[in-house]
Amino acid sequence: MATITNNFIFKPPLSCSTHPKLLPLHSLRSSLPFFLTKNYSPRIGLRASNFITKATAAPGAKKAQRDERVQRVHSIEEFDTALQAAKDKLVVVEYATSDSSESSEIYPFLVELSRTCNDVEFLLVMGDESDKTRELCKREKVDKVPHFTFYKSMEKIHEEEAIGPDMLVGDVLYYGDNHSAVLQLHSKEDVEKLIEEHKVDNKLIVLDVGLKHCGPCVKVYPTVIKLSRTMSDTVVFARMNGDENDSCMQFLRDMEVVQVPTFLFIRDGQIKGRYVGSGKGELIGEILRYQGVCVT
Repeated sequence: MATITNNFIFKPPLSCSTHPKLLPLHSLRSSLPFFLTKNYSPRIGLRASNFITKATAAPGAKKAQRDERVQRVHSIEEFDTALQAAKDKLVVVEYATSDSSESSEIYPFLVELSRTCNDVEFLLVMGDESDKTRELCKREKVDKVPHFTFYKSMEKIHEEEAIGPDMLVGDVLYYGDNHSAVLQLHSKEDVEKLIEEHKVDNKLIVLDVGLKHCGPCVKVYPTVIKLSRTMSDTVVFARMNGDENDSCMQFLRDMEVVQVPTFLFIRDGQIKGRYVGSGKGELIGEILRYQGVCVT
């Protein structure tokens, strides 16, 4: 979990070994694209530190007809044009090189992911293709691959290095979730409005409070999406990133949220309790408990 102290965020390393409650996405096989059910062990030590000068085809270029949702860009001009054309959509950029085994391993997962996320744009930059792509990598301060950056409205909102498919999918869902049953709240007023709307219908509100760059928040979010679809008749799911703006951060202070993710359980206009953590089983158990279901 990330800890918030005097507006400074102290984030422990994103390692399953140091976070026993992190939720591995492979446990959600029924709700994720089929390609995530494959066994995958990224070899983090095999990162290419320097770009090769020869031009090369993109990973999977022999199957270009299957890669139509991943747009390959060849220069700064093409890159900026693609970001501008995406407007407020999430844009996921993979930087790769021809000599990186990790780039070759992760690229097929990027292609498969692009087919299931029609509201997200995907770009590929081959860093060793030409002087123009090397110039682009230099501008974006990318010197190791595979490297993923995430943009919205032409602004870089997140980046990762040497990640596997589980983390890649988690990032895409967390930063690009525009149409799920999870309501996106952007201010304290949004929370108050939501609470007022559900004072009468007796629905339980589960408010997921997190931060933009919180690893455990990203890990647990696919579970939140799945629960929002299966419990929509009785539970309202919402999300707020505390570091989105001053109003959100003030809400965290008012609620005395010091660690994320924190889940607030609200019913009849009152906060009934909270759960701090990212464990799937614990979260489901707490939701059932606040619904009045006896959990042993």
